[in-house]
Amino acid sequence: MSSTPVPPYGRAALRTVQVLGGGSAGSSAHVRSLTTGLAARGVRVTVCAPVRTEGEFDFTGAGARFTPAAVSALRSACAGADVVHAHGLQAGVRAALALHGRRVPLVVTWQAGPAVEGPLGQLTRLLERRVARAASVVLGASSDQVDLARLRGARDARLAAVTVPPARGAVARGKESKIRAELGAMGRPMVVAVGSLVPRRGYQVLLDAARNWRGLDPAPLLVIAGEGPQRPLLERRIEAEGLPVMLLGRREDVPELLAAADVAVLTSRWEARSLLAQEALRSGVPLVATAVGGVPDLVGDAAVLVPYGDAAALDGAVTGLLADPGHRTRLSVAGPAQAATWPSEDDTVAQVLAVYDELTERGRI
Repeated sequence: MSSTPVPPYGRAALRTVQVLGGGSAGSSAHVRSLTTGLAARGVRVTVCAPVRTEGEFDFTGAGARFTPAAVSALRSACAGADVVHAHGLQAGVRAALALHGRRVPLVVTWQAGPAVEGPLGQLTRLLERRVARAASVVLGASSDQVDLARLRGARDARLAAVTVPPARGAVARGKESKIRAELGAMGRPMVVAVGSLVPRRGYQVLLDAARNWRGLDPAPLLVIAGEGPQRPLLERRIEAEGLPVMLLGRREDVPELLAAADVAVLTSRWEARSLLAQEALRSGVPLVATAVGGVPDLVGDAAVLVPYGDAAALDGAVTGLLADPGHRTRLSVAGPAQAATWPSEDDTVAQVLAVYDELTERGRI
């Protein structure tokens, strides 16, 4: 007998297309989690995303049909959908174009932060308006995202936590020491940052703070896991100023890196529900983060918050934690406790499915 869930009341299975644009780690992990939950409830899911994300997140293994993010493939997938759900601005633009002239509801998980100035900012605001007005429902992971979506013209914008599942598997005993030895952090504190090397991550400010660490004994080692267009600029500065910083590039062992850290740092100009913050708190790693976007609500009192762009405050927060083992211990306990208050993956799937049902009138009996 088949174990595939059967939709209630004899209705045909709901068909949804999940669209990813650039395929960021946070969005991809969320879509993987959402796909698993929807498929378990009898929903037929197609994921349209960059090919590399299928190899990293195995959407097919989660119960979806995978199709590459080509325009023709997206239009074909959307032709048979009951609901299309785009994750991020780029995905929202592509989904809106694919659905042009079709009466298929579009849900957009809003991932836009404060717009930059100049021509790029003008273009971003234009695209945000197009996506917000094309969407039947916009879901924002933080209240400021909901407000921004409404400002851009969304007809229906709602708060909906983007829950990212915990990293798979426990970190093997002794792996932390091995990683610290490989990175040259034995006998000295190690500070870890994770995220793409782009301006909004605030890494120039982080290097400003690290410049002050050169005079400490021992000097903390800052390691940054991530790749991006700012690498050459950051590398030149690290070398020219003799900063105690290593750029690790893209890493597949972020949970192990965090487990080996004395402190994790998040220096972004804006975040909604930061993947790094979630992983750090769940793992009990003391976190210093910028008080931007949805970060304060996400971390509560379980992290040290500093203003964005304030290198002195960032420096003081990190060195203060490194000098205070008791404070680090308290944060290590507070992190998992705060994480336990977040919506579960089941909560997130149930909320999203309720939106789909509402839009397709499948919730009515």
